[in-house]
Amino acid sequence: MDLLLPCLRAFLAGGALCAIGQLLIDRTGLTPARILTAYVVAGVVLGASGLYAPFAEWAGAGAAVPLTGFGNTIARGVREAVADYGVLGALTGALSSASAGISAAIAFGFLAALIFKSHEK
Repeated sequence: MDLLLPCLRAFLAGGALCAIGQLLIDRTGLTPARILTAYVVAGVVLGASGLYAPFAEWAGAGAAVPLTGFGNTIARGVREAVADYGVLGALTGALSSASAGISAAIAFGFLAALIFKSHEK
């Protein structure tokens, strides 16, 4: 039971975020790129306002994995870097806090490009 409840909360939170994104794709004229950008911006705004941390604590990986979690990571990194380095931290904090995720995305994308052959549509 100790493992089941956190997994259920992560599934519900991540599923709700994905369902909202799918509804936005189906019911509005927004492109997927605009929706993804809105999710990142929402994560930044919620993280900067302090509302994302309680949600992330409750939802676990369901809040950390989607793009809203990426936006929250950026907001937290900027906040910490500004506290440590002043105004210059506003320029460096976002990339330094999200560098592991960005590097992993680049590395795995490169590996996928080496393994699979691309096709024209």
